[in-house]
Amino acid sequence: MDQRSEFDDSQNPTDAAPDPAASGEGGTKAAAGREMLVQLQQMIDTLATQAGPVMREVAAKSAELAAIAAEKAGPLAYKAAEATQSVGQRVASKSKEYAADLRRPAPAGDGGETAESAPETADSAPEPGSEGNN
Repeated sequence: MDQRSEFDDSQNPTDAAPDPAASGEGGTKAAAGREMLVQLQQMIDTLATQAGPVMREVAAKSAELAAIAAEKAGPLAYKAAEATQSVGQRVASKSKEYAADLRRPAPAGDGGETAESAPETADSAPEPGSEGNN
């Protein structure tokens, strides 16, 4: 089996596929290394030149998608704000009613004490909403 047929060293001269004629010369390896670096730099330059317009197009498309998302999010944000306002008003109204109920004097049949003057203890205080039904 031919050792050289396994490797394509036309574009990538590395130690994996050494030139049999230059196997004893250290200067040839250094030259091959320099040649690889030159080729690598050329590939990088080519990619940078070709990638610039592509990256600009990707950035422009990203900006378009962000604009579309923002346009669609605006009405949803308004709907969410309206729903939040509606819920907030209902909660505030119920909270005011509950606070007024807590401040309202107790009925006359409970010993004449008002909610403000009644002593609060963990054993005697009714749970809110239970209305004393045990």
